[in-house]
Amino acid sequence: MIKIACIGLMAVFLALKLKSVQPEYALLVGIAACIVLFGFSVSRLETIFSGLETIRQYLSVNSAYIGIILKVVGIAYISEFSANLCKDAGYSGIGSQIEMFGKLSILVMSLPILTTLLTTIQKFVGE
Repeated sequence: MIKIACIGLMAVFLALKLKSVQPEYALLVGIAACIVLFGFSVSRLETIFSGLETIRQYLSVNSAYIGIILKVVGIAYISEFSANLCKDAGYSGIGSQIEMFGKLSILVMSLPILTTLLTTIQKFVGE
């Protein structure tokens, strides 16, 4: 975490220094730092996948639901990352639309899980 914080802070300081001289380079430094930091985040996915596999083995959960959860998390991270890049570049309207589409996509992806949950609750209440 310290390495990530240092990379982020160095990128911010460099971007601030460049902003007064060459604003377009400051933007590129910010985007490059975001991509590097996102790459570090993606490297943690292997740990997450193995943890989810362990959870799936302990619980009798349909593996399709685990896949849906992973897709939902992926959509959330990608939409937030993209929206923040757009907002940093000064295009907050586009960033907001990316966020909205990401939220709607998450809602659509989670409908099968919600339907199953409601069916299960109905079975418990009905008995």
